Amino acid sequence: MRTSIATVSLSGALTEKLTAAARAGFDGVEIFENDLLASPLTPEEVRARCADLGLSIDLYQPMRDIEAVPSEEFARNLRRAEHKFRLMERLGADTVLVCSSVSPLAEDDDALAAFQLRRLAELAEGFGIRVAYEALAWGHHVSTYDHAWRIVEAADHPALGTCLDSFHILARGSDPKGIEDIPGEKIFFLQLADAPLMAMDVLQWSRHYRCFPGQGGFDVAGLVGHVMRAGYEGPLSLEVFNDVFRQAEAGPTAVDALRSLLVLQESVGLTEPPAPVVPTGIAFAELVTPDVEPLSEILEALGFARTARHRSKPVDLWQQGEARLLLNTGPAARRDGTQLAAVGLESPDPAGAARRAEALLAPVLPRRPAPEDAPLDAVAAPDGTELFFCATDRPELPSWTGDFEPTAHKSPVAHTPLVAHESPVGGGIHRIDHLALTQPWHQFDEAALFHHSVLGLGAQESVDVADPYGLLRSRAVTNADGSVRIALGVGAAPSADEGGRAQHIALATGDIVTAAHRFRDAGGRLLPIPANYYDDLAAKYELGDGELEAYRELGILYDQDADGAFRHCYTETIGRVFFELVQRDAGYRGYGAQNAPVRLAAQHVRRPVR
Repeated sequence: MRTSIATVSLSGALTEKLTAAARAGFDGVEIFENDLLASPLTPEEVRARCADLGLSIDLYQPMRDIEAVPSEEFARNLRRAEHKFRLMERLGADTVLVCSSVSPLAEDDDALAAFQLRRLAELAEGFGIRVAYEALAWGHHVSTYDHAWRIVEAADHPALGTCLDSFHILARGSDPKGIEDIPGEKIFFLQLADAPLMAMDVLQWSRHYRCFPGQGGFDVAGLVGHVMRAGYEGPLSLEVFNDVFRQAEAGPTAVDALRSLLVLQESVGLTEPPAPVVPTGIAFAELVTPDVEPLSEILEALGFARTARHRSKPVDLWQQGEARLLLNTGPAARRDGTQLAAVGLESPDPAGAARRAEALLAPVLPRRPAPEDAPLDAVAAPDGTELFFCATDRPELPSWTGDFEPTAHKSPVAHTPLVAHESPVGGGIHRIDHLALTQPWHQFDEAALFHHSVLGLGAQESVDVADPYGLLRSRAVTNADGSVRIALGVGAAPSADEGGRAQHIALATGDIVTAAHRFRDAGGRLLPIPANYYDDLAAKYELGDGELEAYRELGILYDQDADGAFRHCYTETIGRVFFELVQRDAGYRGYGAQNAPVRLAAQHVRRPVR
């Protein structure tokens, strides 16, 4: 279907918004009146700019407080409307949005509302314009879509129809099934927005917290299904009021917006893009660093060994069990410092995963592999992290490990040769349990939608975590068996030190006490945890003999739920990266979120190693 976006959904001047919408791939736009009023361009120039960009102007909006008012007020409204219709002629827009009245002058009289809307439609028809009447969720007398439709039906004019808005319908808890009773040709326009489920005034909810479909808690797809069954043939249009989106760069926001509509159309059965290829594991995590020494010391203390080096790039492979880390000392590392730059995702169909990503507007990363290098498709996540779709040591596909040449090494723990797939001894690391990636403040919702729609990972509920300097938001995405877990985190507002917020790699072990002892005995430094935490832990849980003392000594944190327990501790931070040792019971699905405030406070005290 055709796609459209309201200019109010994007940041910047009107010309910036139009350019961003066109570059993202939208077919049309809704011109929000305030954007036009603030633009130095004439309506004719805006019309020409849209035509040059290949954008239709699908709607002009909003026209407020028109109907069910005293006759003298309605006469003034018709004069105002005639002026707007002449402007729309110049603009080239043929549909105007009329919102249900919030004026204190409005009367609770459906017959009067229908009569005056018919008069308005008669005037609009003379200019070749249609009137789409929408029920605002906070309308003075008309606040539901079915009530608005009854008035439109009573008015009975061909130039008058209804506009359906998913936010206004779903925020009030209205049953959208009744939409199917509205003739499709009388649904003049469809506006879409999602929103997190919140207990607050609906006007404030609407004005500040809307988001793109798939980023909130509404069943937008279900509503669209009802609209399609009614016979609607117009565009799918986004109207999103969001404080974050209106401060963020318009270009990436527009791409995220269109991706949400592509996923929505797929979920409703309107399109069939390449099917999701859900990753089955984490093949590797790649760290870039200007100084390999601090990282190599930590990895050796953790029990990793340098097993191979890339044949043509300054990249080393460190491995323990199925946990693989790449240390890259190339030019990007010298520029940006130590950070987690790339993730290899084990994929049952790497080529299919890449096709899915490209179809959903994920930027494909250009690569210049050597002739002998394995083909490796990569895309960029919203935060810039490179995601590689990998096959590891599978006979039917080229393996990325073939690009690495083995190195002679010794195990720093056991002092015996360590082969690539040797199972670690007790207290060793088995695999990467999860990755924690810090998102730019304005791309948190985009990141969740990206990982869910492009990668096929399930998104858990968002949680707030208390930091000594504010609230942090976190949302995990995971595959069904937990072999891929990524925790997306971000502060609640823009931050000057955002670039310094740490990312981390959580490493799974079957015996965290032994692993922590070995790490410390090998010279590693664990994050100290205040004694007050362990006094509280003793009050919360009945732990085994000596368990609390061991945790206190090593800085191990503890959590449990109905399905199991979770034990974890942390290394010092190198640049923007630290490591977490994790012992997870099979049934435990969380990440120790209740311990995050303690960890964050402890990290504020300990300055990162540069």
